[in-house]
Order: sequence, then structure tokens, then C-alpha cells
Amino acid sequence: MAPSKTILLRFESKDGQFRLTIDPAESFPVLLPKLLDNLPKDVDSRSIVLSNKPFGGEDRLLSSLKRVTFQQVGLHHGDKLFIKYSEQPATNGHVTVPAPTSSQPHNSSNRLNGMPLPLEEDYSVALPPQISPSATIKNPWEVVQQSELDNRLDQQDGKIHRRRDEKMCRHGQKGMCDYCMPLEPYAPKYLEEKKIKHTSFHSHLRKINSATNKPELKASYMPPLTEPYYRVKRDCPSGHPPWPDGICTKCQPSAITLQAQPFRMVDHVEFASPSLINSLLDFWRASGAQRIGFLYGHYEEYKEVPLGIKAVVEAIYEPPQIDEQDGCTLQEWENEKDVDEIARLCGLQKVGVIFTDLIDAGAGDGTVVCKRHIDSYYLSSLEIAFAARLQAQHPKPTKWSDTGRFGSNFVTCVLSGDDEGNIAITAYQVSNSAVEMVRADIVEPSADPAVMLVLDEEEEENVTNRTRYIPEVFYRKINEYGASVQENAKPSFPVEYLLVTLTHGFPTESSQMFNDSNFAIENRQAIGQSQEWKDVATQLGVSGSNVDNQKGIKAVSDFHLLCFIHSMGILSEAEEALLCRVARTHDLATGFELLETPGWATLLAILRESGERPPKRPWFLSPDPIPDYGFGSVGEQLAKRFKASASLT
Repeated sequence: MAPSKTILLRFESKDGQFRLTIDPAESFPVLLPKLLDNLPKDVDSRSIVLSNKPFGGEDRLLSSLKRVTFQQVGLHHGDKLFIKYSEQPATNGHVTVPAPTSSQPHNSSNRLNGMPLPLEEDYSVALPPQISPSATIKNPWEVVQQSELDNRLDQQDGKIHRRRDEKMCRHGQKGMCDYCMPLEPYAPKYLEEKKIKHTSFHSHLRKINSATNKPELKASYMPPLTEPYYRVKRDCPSGHPPWPDGICTKCQPSAITLQAQPFRMVDHVEFASPSLINSLLDFWRASGAQRIGFLYGHYEEYKEVPLGIKAVVEAIYEPPQIDEQDGCTLQEWENEKDVDEIARLCGLQKVGVIFTDLIDAGAGDGTVVCKRHIDSYYLSSLEIAFAARLQAQHPKPTKWSDTGRFGSNFVTCVLSGDDEGNIAITAYQVSNSAVEMVRADIVEPSADPAVMLVLDEEEEENVTNRTRYIPEVFYRKINEYGASVQENAKPSFPVEYLLVTLTHGFPTESSQMFNDSNFAIENRQAIGQSQEWKDVATQLGVSGSNVDNQKGIKAVSDFHLLCFIHSMGILSEAEEALLCRVARTHDLATGFELLETPGWATLLAILRESGERPPKRPWFLSPDPIPDYGFGSVGEQLAKRFKASASLT
């Protein structure tokens, strides 16, 4: 039997037109993966309806045409079908994808070994939803859940109040004029006086919202924030084949003009105690190798900047890594979710990353080499790419963006030498443009740490399946004549265009959450430090059959100890939550409540049995002197005895 000839069918929906090539002998279910590839990603596959007319035609649900072929309905080459469908609801900046069933697969290709599968033979595999970063949310201010801090800052007016100027103000005490009226939180003059380089996120939000939405015009509200998007837009309504088979001006990204980001998502990084930094530096002091750790803390309002936000660091967790004198290599972090869960029970979250870049100056006075300065770099291109990936993994949910998210509150801190040879902390974030350029695979790190390379599409000319589109990239600089000129960023551009600097410091009055730091830090076997059960027993006051409960209650206020106890798997979820509350609040009443739980009693019993026992009295310490028969010392006799017993076995 000769194979049937393929035909071309046209499809039209509310989002555009496209064409598909099909076999007339096939049934309608094979259309589903092809249709989903050309429809928006938030389409509910169970709601797809086919019709022969845009209005008033014969509507048929696609799922009801399981065993109907295209020949049976009389479709010919060039015929046109109309598609109707509904979208899935979206919450928290993400599109909710229904769980796959045997009758309704996921919005994916549903192919096994390249062959289409009928609906009745589809495999139900729980796949993570593939969400387009360009997908917008309808009314994000109604469905997106922000943090409590963002909600509080949204309710504040942010005005900068000024006192009456005795020289310029001519009105009474209850009057107001241009010289004493409150300023907006983004007022350039105030920021310049206070030497604030970047406006805060909420100040920037007020500024662009006042320009985007004008209530006096009674126009419809529009979310003022839009994330940069430098990739080819999917679901183009022009009807051409998707990239890389086709592209048009509607779906291709515009040219990129780099400029310094005027705002920052976080304004200040505050370390709860200097001991956090010293414990990280102890590894470098002992080994000479660099070290990296993740910052766990919370966000608070920063009063020094109008509507500012600060990240308060309460603990530093050091993941598995290979440390060398010139850098670190992160390994697989198997218990990352467990550490995040302990942090959540303590009211903390992952707020940033910190790493060292230190070289001893060799003077013997503790000074280090200054590598990062104005004539070299502050954050290398490799470190910027690393920070951009971490910020992309921790987006900030906000109801003021059309996608439900904007930027990230994740920070990057560096411990390196300053111009005086002292060890100093610097804090940074990379711009939203840098995050998107790394996500879109437009840039890559360079061997020169001060410049970032722009990739070239010519590198993929011989690749049949291109997925990368490189738009034009420009940046502005001051030339030798003092004029602002625009330069092409290819092949490289300075990394300063991607950086945002933050301030840092320590609190004037220490109020750290974890007030005990005697337990060993994880993953430090390279310098001879490890976490053992006997260390837990010592920390909790367990010595033989004696237990110092009051000491144990105070000693649990250690983040590294909490993570190690969690890895034992002895306490239940409720008991771990109670343990973390004791560590966070330092409340003795809650601590004695913990002592009454069965899980804690089991932990103490195990520590009593497995703890370090006193050494037995050796036989050669008896009061009677050991006669010397000329066969050597006692140690030599013991060695010969063990050797003889080993030879017998």
C-alpha cells in the first residue's frame, strides 16, 4: 500500500496563525503536541476546541476526537481550522500546570523516541512546568504574594521631611513652602547630600510608577516594572515557524544599550556578629586556601536610605567544596534542602554568598595583598556570571511587575585586601541586565577579569539546532575628548556596567540570633576538623551518665549544631521546630518543654551510650615495677605481642 500524501492545514487562534503538515490517515490526538508547541504556554490542554468557522460553526473538543482521522471529516490540503481555548490560572508569579493524567498530558511534546503517542498510550510523568520568563500575569497585584517587608514599605509614603528654613521660609510655623516641603524618596539633591549612589528599590518604584500611572487621567492601571528580556520571544503571533526556523521584528530582541543601574534591590548588608567573618577567615589562616559560604539571614527595613532594605546575616554555611589558593570549586550539595528547612524553622532564608580572595603579603604582620582596586577590578567577570546565576535562582516576587517578579535580593560579598593591606568586606549585586544576559547566553567570562566577552553567533554556524540569538550590544563611555560616545560592546566591554555596589557593616548593639559558636563547622576535613557525635555530647553537656540540661538548652543556639542534629534523623518535625524555636528565642521555658519530648530524651540516651568513655587503666601503670629482662622497652614488647597475634590469625 502506497504511503498517504501529507497535507497542509492552517490554524487560527486569538493569539495568531500557524500552519502544520499532517498525514490524513492519522487521528486528531496527534495534533495536540503540535498545537501546544505553537500556542501560549499557559493554555489548558483540556480546553482546546476545533471549529470550521470562527463563530457559529461546529465546535468539537479535541479530546473527544480520539479515534477520528482527518480523512473521515473531509479535510483537504489548505483547509483552515479555528482554535478556541482557555488559559490556566496563575499565582505567585508562576503558572499553575495541572497534573498529567492518562487522558490529558502535560503541555509538552509527549513524544517517546521521536514518535507521537496517542492519548490513551501517553505516560503520566510529573515534569516541572516550563514557564516562559516573558509570560505576563493578569492583575498581578491581586494574585502575587509579596514579603511582609515589601507590603509594609508599600504602605509608607517615603517622604523626606525637612525642617523650616529660618533664612528662606517666610511663613508661620504651620505653613509650608518649596524650601521646607517634604521631598520624594528619589530626590537627586537629597541623595547627593547623603552620598547615596543608588536609590532603593521602593524609591525607584515610586519614581517610575508616578510616570507610568496617572490617577488624574482615570486611565487603566499598568504594572510599572518590566524585567529585561533579551531572548527570542516565543509564541510570536506573526505565523512564521518558531526560532531558529523563523524570526521577525516582533519576536527578536532589540539592541541592548548598557548603562549603570540607578537603583539596587538591597541597600545594606549587616553581619550580626564579627565572629561570622572570623570563623570563615580561620579556614584561610589554617590552610592558605580560599573559602566560600552561603549567607542565611532575613531582610529588614534600612532607615539610613529612604525606603531602604538591608540583609541581616545570622549564619554562614559552608557547602562541600574543593579549596585552592586561587579559588574554590563547589561540589554537589546533597543536603541543601535540609539546611534550607532548618533555616526556615529559624525564620531565616538564603540571602547571599560570601567568598575569600586573600594572599598574604609576607610581611609577617597579618597584612594581605590588595588585588581589587580602581585600576584593576572589583568583581571579576567569572564572579559576575556566578552571582548572576545565583540571583536568577532567587527571584523577588512583586505585585508591581507584569510577570510577578523583578530582580533579586540575593547579595554577593567578598573578603579581600584593601589599599592599606587590611582584610575588608565588600558587598555587590549584579544588575538585572547582567542576569538576563547570562540567562540568554549572550556573554561569557574572560581571561581578563576586568572585561566581559560578548558571544558571537558565528560560533554556531555549523550547528543545525541553534537556540541562541545574539542582539547588538552597546555601551556609553567618556572618550579622550570628554564627550559621551556609544561604543560597540563586541568583542568585550568593562564589567563595571554590570555591577551595583552595596554598603555593609555590623550592628552597634549586638543582638545576634545564635549566641554559641563552639560546635565544629561542616565540610572542614581538609584542615582536620570534623563534626562527631562526641562533639554533640560535649556541646549539650553530656558526660557519661551526667547531663547538664541548662547548658544544653543554651548550647543549641548554634546553626551548625542544628543542621547536624537534623542529619541524625532522631527528632520529629514538631520536635525540630521546637528545637529551632529554643535556638532562636533563647527561652528557658521553651527549652524545658523541649527536654520533656521523647525525641530529645532518645537523643540524650544515644549520646550517653556513644559518648567518649574514660580510658581504662593500663596494666603497665600498676604499682609494682616491671622487671627488665633485657628484651627492650614495654612499647617494644607490646609491638612484638601484637605482631605475633597478627601472624597467628
